[in-house]
Amino acid sequence: MPEQQPAKNSLGAQEEAAAQGLTAGAARVAEGERARSLWTDAWRDLRRNPVFVVSALLILFLVVIAVWPGLIASEDPQRCRLGRSLEGPSSGHWFGFDTQGCDVYTRTVHGARASITVGLCATLGVALLGAVVGGLAGFLGGFWDALLSRLTDVFFGIPLILGAIVFLSMISLSGIWPVVLVIAALSWPQVARIARGSVITVKQNDYVQAARALGASNTRMLLRHILPNAVAPVIVMATIMLGTFIALEATLSYLGVGLRPPTVSWGVDISAASDGMQFRNAPHILLYPAAALSLTVLAFIMLGDAVRDALDPRLR
Repeated sequence: MPEQQPAKNSLGAQEEAAAQGLTAGAARVAEGERARSLWTDAWRDLRRNPVFVVSALLILFLVVIAVWPGLIASEDPQRCRLGRSLEGPSSGHWFGFDTQGCDVYTRTVHGARASITVGLCATLGVALLGAVVGGLAGFLGGFWDALLSRLTDVFFGIPLILGAIVFLSMISLSGIWPVVLVIAALSWPQVARIARGSVITVKQNDYVQAARALGASNTRMLLRHILPNAVAPVIVMATIMLGTFIALEATLSYLGVGLRPPTVSWGVDISAASDGMQFRNAPHILLYPAAALSLTVLAFIMLGDAVRDALDPRLR
């Protein structure tokens, strides 16, 4: 019997070592699973989504020509030749000339800068303002939630297009920034509601309650634990709204209260093309800027749909 004791001890040591190895392996697997965050999975899904790839490449191209339009259009968009008014497309001028004798191709390329700038800046302002108001309302709760929610309802009740027309008609200034400010000031309530609901949902999770029990400050909980996990719906909404704001700028410019000449934008050119119904005899002056606007809005909507599918766990 005493001779069998070392064998038993050896067997017990092996079992303990195996158990420790399994525990260490499980810990490594758990650590690897934790490392795979929502953003990592979302990026992996986006790279495999052809809709995202196509829309992202198209948007990248549009942003490049908005920043450096001279790469593909070397002429001055303000240079017009009245003698060539309403001429159709030719070998040297692919899109023809408009009513003022300006090259439509050059103006279509240069018009991307103003339209995309309005869309990007307005979306950034809406996302920041809406996330701050909605996030604070959902996190603080009580009196502050009621106050900020009622403020959101007041702005939510203002019709966007009608309100933009009224405010821009009252402003004597012209240019990109008044349009950006008016769109941002009237469009943030929808983002605020989404941010509020997302923060309320995340605030109830166990890890937030654990951080609160361990004595974490409100600022630390909000910035470290809540916002990183509640920002996904805001990003999705902002991506979709970007294309909407570009179309809204064109609508306001078409109505004569948005961007105005000599600013070059797709909305200004569409408004000028439809004035006097000249496009019946020369449809190219309306076709190309309208096609560029539609393609841009479609690209951003497709991008927003792809981002929504990647960031929404219910669609996995």
